[in-house]
Amino acid sequence: MAFLELQDVHVGFGSGAKRSNVLRNINLSIEEGEFVAIVGFSGSGKTTLINLLAGLLTPDKGKVRIEGKDVRGAGPDRGLVFQSYALLPWLSVLDNVMLAVDAVFPDKTAKERRQHAPNYIEMVGLTPAVTKKPRELSGGMRQRVAVARALAMNPRILLLDEPLAALDALTRGSLQTEIARIWQQDRKTAVLITNDVDEGLLLADRVIPLHPGPGATLGPSFAVPLSRPRERTALNRDPVFQGLRNRIVKYLSDVRKAGNMAVDAAAPLASLAPAKTLPVAKSATAPQG
Repeated sequence: MAFLELQDVHVGFGSGAKRSNVLRNINLSIEEGEFVAIVGFSGSGKTTLINLLAGLLTPDKGKVRIEGKDVRGAGPDRGLVFQSYALLPWLSVLDNVMLAVDAVFPDKTAKERRQHAPNYIEMVGLTPAVTKKPRELSGGMRQRVAVARALAMNPRILLLDEPLAALDALTRGSLQTEIARIWQQDRKTAVLITNDVDEGLLLADRVIPLHPGPGATLGPSFAVPLSRPRERTALNRDPVFQGLRNRIVKYLSDVRKAGNMAVDAAAPLASLAPAKTLPVAKSATAPQG
């Protein structure tokens, strides 16, 4: 029995002639501690898929299960990080993280909860900014707060919905390094939604393309047999990485051509054409901008 699975899942919105079928026949099995990346075009149904896993949506047909039990609504066993930061602007970094801690650990004393949160702020390198408000932080730092808040819930599953898509290349590379380090440390089950093939290969154990909708389906699973930790400049010289990247990009390109898909030119797949190099961060604690 898989730890996390979707069985013959179908999802659509609307009714009658106005109904839009977003996902169809989705089958996915993820083992405990595995890091899986779902990669696809913008508007292909990736966020709908992550919302199913988070329990924010109920499938029209099929099952979403964790350890064989049906998912019925959101729960503290799943920590979700969105592309948007969703921080309360009048609260400090600590208090934004404390919102999650207070909600998930009501049985802890106030002192215990107050001691719990700083550990995760330190984990993402934001201890010096613990009293700052979101307006005083860069985009990369605000996303670090969102990651710390999700981790502070101590979830069994970490769901990442394009969390780095709005960041510049240097900040994105730095946060990729942080996410990889944190996952390596705790080995939580993780699902990353991304439109960047390179990001999926850098972080995940498997990369799975999502066929674009309407009626999006999952493509074949590409195992990523690259040792960890993965260093960007080394990967660019690695023939296994290069071959995997080209195979996934070709697969997605063929899918788009076969479906004659009309893609929004303003939101193309980030790595549709293989990049020559991955973005290189100077260090995991590089200044955020």
